[in-house]
Amino acid sequence: MSEVKNNKNINIDDIYEDVSEWRINTGDIKIVAKRLPGGFRTLKWLGMSTWSIFFLGPYLRFDGSQAVLFDLPQRHFNIFHVTIYPQDIWMLSLTLLFFAILLAAVTSIAGRVFCGFFCFQTVWTDIYTWIEGKIEGSTPQKAMKFNEAPWTIYKLSLKALKHSLWILIGLLTGISFVAWFTDAFQLWHNLFSFQVSLTAVIIIASFTGGTYLFAGFMREQVCFWLCPYARLQGVMYDQDTVLPAYDAERGEPRARIKKGDDFSTRGSCVDCNVCVAVCPTGIDIRKGQQEGCITCGLCIDACDSIMDKTNQPRGLVRYASYKELAHNEPVLPLYKRFRVITYGLILLLAFSGIVYGFTHLSPTEFQVIHQRQPLYVLLSDGSIQNKYTIKVLNKTKNTIKIHFEIEGLEGATLRGLSDMVLEPGKMTPVTALVRVPTGKLKKELIPIVFKGKVDNSTIVISYKSIFMSPKK
Repeated sequence: MSEVKNNKNINIDDIYEDVSEWRINTGDIKIVAKRLPGGFRTLKWLGMSTWSIFFLGPYLRFDGSQAVLFDLPQRHFNIFHVTIYPQDIWMLSLTLLFFAILLAAVTSIAGRVFCGFFCFQTVWTDIYTWIEGKIEGSTPQKAMKFNEAPWTIYKLSLKALKHSLWILIGLLTGISFVAWFTDAFQLWHNLFSFQVSLTAVIIIASFTGGTYLFAGFMREQVCFWLCPYARLQGVMYDQDTVLPAYDAERGEPRARIKKGDDFSTRGSCVDCNVCVAVCPTGIDIRKGQQEGCITCGLCIDACDSIMDKTNQPRGLVRYASYKELAHNEPVLPLYKRFRVITYGLILLLAFSGIVYGFTHLSPTEFQVIHQRQPLYVLLSDGSIQNKYTIKVLNKTKNTIKIHFEIEGLEGATLRGLSDMVLEPGKMTPVTALVRVPTGKLKKELIPIVFKGKVDNSTIVISYKSIFMSPKK
């Protein structure tokens, strides 16, 4: 770090105020980001590679069927050997809560990591611009030269190739999305035989057109104007949040480098603008934290490469907190930050609930409804009869047979229901009658238990209900 860092005549507040003016690109300038190798570029590729699960996941098979299938028509989700029905929707709610809070927690610690490395829009835009760079030129100068050149067969063919690849990626995106909700191999068969449903066609067409438009043309404008998360991120930051930031106290006053320059009497920034050239949203990180910053760290790679070339220490642009840069104070440990602790507790509770749900999934859903009209019937033999509706959902993948019994009330007999056969995923309501001799009834409301044992299994289901009789 240069001597400027310790110059007492420099007012750090004046420096940050001077560089804090920035403008938002409203689409009047086309961003052609330069690609440089570096640690954050490698991390970005690794983050992007996680989307391979989106494309390949539907083709995994387990026990003769699709391993993960969100079967909306049949109203259940298959995840390997686990089947989740609407009755277990609370688990899905906890899962969504977990990822929402995880997003907030990561943002409060290290900024928009999701946006920079995992976001659908960011990843697809990066792939689309990579294709465009390979075909039309990887720098603004090459791209401008290509687009301003006269139209020829060669140029037309390259343009057609670029847009064909873009549309193909959008098409594969739409098909992959639909494949999570229907059998993936059957979907491809239906596509080639023109038997695919109208709903699937509309969804695929929407994803194809949306991906082509957003990643191919709108790009960073989606982050600026359409994404609500870009607007919400500010409330998740605090002075301890580490973000890609420019050390203005070290870098200013900036100037072009000249042979023989002594960095002890000037700032470390050589005003090369490489940090701006590599930014996918076209912002200048030297002007402070901005709405367009997706914290991808590519500007850090760019600046570090320049620092290496000028024989200066790295870190002029680095992940740092406002507290560190503006006040030379260390970042608070995570365990001392109330916001992080709160997020952590919510994550722990949500994750515990998810684990409990998956480890305690019942193979059936059992419900007994007491019929209220009439509450009871006095039979000719003097016994009292109550009427019930039995509902059992088979949440397994096999046909099951259940044998029912009554417990908790002496002399009670079950009529109209002894055995029930249920197909996988089916719920069949059945009427059951319970009769009790009058002499066995000691009070008006008596608790009883309906029990069902699944044949050839250790599964036993039970449901507590009541038996009603006349006043004594």
